[in-house]
Amino acid sequence: MKYKSKFTKYITYLVMFFFYLPMVIMTVNSFNSSRFGVVWKGFTLKWYFKLCQDPQILNALLHSLIIGISSMIVAMLLGTIAAFCIYHFRSKYQMFQQFMIYSQLGIPDILMGMSLLLFFIAINIKLGLLTIFIAHVTFCISYVTLVVLGRFQDFDYSVIEAARDLGAGWSIIISKILLPFLMPGIIAGGLLAFTLSIDDFVITFFVTGSGSTTLPVYIYSMIRHGTPIIINALSVLFLVVTIIVVIITQKLLTKENTA
Repeated sequence: MKYKSKFTKYITYLVMFFFYLPMVIMTVNSFNSSRFGVVWKGFTLKWYFKLCQDPQILNALLHSLIIGISSMIVAMLLGTIAAFCIYHFRSKYQMFQQFMIYSQLGIPDILMGMSLLLFFIAINIKLGLLTIFIAHVTFCISYVTLVVLGRFQDFDYSVIEAARDLGAGWSIIISKILLPFLMPGIIAGGLLAFTLSIDDFVITFFVTGSGSTTLPVYIYSMIRHGTPIIINALSVLFLVVTIIVVIITQKLLTKENTA
């Protein structure tokens, strides 16, 4: 017999209230005609129009998209290879690789950002889009690897052995067997990497350079110099894109688990 706990229900409501009320307030204020968003003065879309006309914001958005898409593609490739190596090979080196993949998820962002900054300075690489790209690939690989590795748990390796016995080469095995089976996990891991990349601030803040500001860093700089209402509109668009990507990722993972 199951007992319903009112305490659990109230805690759930409190957590949802704590998490989502600021987002609701931000969304409402993005349509507020008041410049400071304190008092409601009527519905307007002018902040969204101003957002589309600001060249600095558009430039920061372009940088975020370039870094997000490029790091997603590279992380998908390297993460899939890493997952296959961890699954296929059983050696001390692969155990060490698996340890490094898992341990990277627990490293604080500020520590990773400082480490990467010191590394780039030590090898004399100028901070810019390249250093941001390398940093994002570094922390995105682990997430892609774990998602694809989860897909490998349901894979029957005897299919590859049967294909090799029938004379199929690795090119055929990869294109006809592995990729179709792993594709939902690869895409889900890639979308997760894209979300983490485009949303990252702490690591990006350490490795960014002049003329390579991404959108989260630009939002932070806008907040430091005041709280213009245009930030609400920008944050709402940012939130909508993130939610869409997360929903698509969740659907792919659900499809992957039920396949």
